[in-house]
Amino acid sequence: MRDKQKIRVDFRKNREKTTRLGNLARQMGDETASDQPSDQLAGGERISGKGRLSRRRTIIASDGASAGDSPQRDIDVSKCLTGRVLSSAGLTTVVRCPDGRRFECTIRKVLRTMSRNERSIVIAGDEVLFLPNSPDKGVIERVQPRRGVLGRGSQNREHLLVANIDQVAIVVSAEEPVIKPHLVDRFLVSAAKGNVAAVIFLNKIDLVDPADLQNLCGIYAQLGNEVVLVSAERRLGLDRLRAVLRNRQTVVAGQSGVGKSSLLNVIQPGLSLPTGEVSDWTKKGKHTTRNAVLYELDFGGWVVDTPGIRQMELWDVHPEEVEGYFVEFRPFVRFCKFPNCSHVHESDCGVQSAVARGLISTMRYESYRKLTLGDGE
Repeated sequence: MRDKQKIRVDFRKNREKTTRLGNLARQMGDETASDQPSDQLAGGERISGKGRLSRRRTIIASDGASAGDSPQRDIDVSKCLTGRVLSSAGLTTVVRCPDGRRFECTIRKVLRTMSRNERSIVIAGDEVLFLPNSPDKGVIERVQPRRGVLGRGSQNREHLLVANIDQVAIVVSAEEPVIKPHLVDRFLVSAAKGNVAAVIFLNKIDLVDPADLQNLCGIYAQLGNEVVLVSAERRLGLDRLRAVLRNRQTVVAGQSGVGKSSLLNVIQPGLSLPTGEVSDWTKKGKHTTRNAVLYELDFGGWVVDTPGIRQMELWDVHPEEVEGYFVEFRPFVRFCKFPNCSHVHESDCGVQSAVARGLISTMRYESYRKLTLGDGE
């Protein structure tokens, strides 16, 4: 038997001290001037060149693995069970096996400390290999490669919300809270980057005149995104909603208070997901869902209920790449005078001209500007 491959990977330090920032000489002068001996500086403020990921360790890699962002450790697969993560919060992860058994799992420490760009090592929807150590408990040994993800940026790190999905259902409300088209556009960009389709569920249509929604629905329908008008309160549009979800892997996302959990409660009896009202003071929804959770649908398929998102910071999308996610720009880019036109301030811009002539939605163009210029939602 040939020797197993060894690879070097980054590990997070178990403990880390704050490195000194700014002008070191000036700080030292200030501190000594205040009669504080330099050798008595607080341990957390001593000069250190070590960063958050200063340790590297060697691991035994599985066959075919190579050094990279997500190296795979070699494990004894014959002793492991396969399953899908239903939820993961803190140190507890619930995994469901194909035969329906559920295990409450912890995560192997080496997986938690290995360097990754994303905020969470294990997320809802992940397919994992775990080692059972009792009839209903186990330890996750490996996270299988992901496909179809929805993520965002959070504290300068990637925060993946869910993995292994087919589509994202972006839920917005006609009223209470009001529609935020720019947030919808951010979800559409994130979905496209994660290689998943997107459909828009417009909830609470009983609170407005449906004719007032025609322009908004038309804009997104022309982009190729289906818009489904629904009302959880009045049970409107539920047949079409079920048809869109049937036999698909879907993550339900949107800001707080739009009715994500309410819609799931209506189409899947027995879920009893907590729901909340919109604040009378802020006119924004209140958080009721705390963690992303995967649920099986009786009529076929799976859905992931996610916490409400008020801001959707895109991850790893550079300003010059934003144009590619706005499909309606493509016919007009060739009319731009400059090959590197940003479509924001240049003269003789084909995209700006199309906006002025009503060929591109002003609402969508403003979303593009915000994303390109880095303005917050």
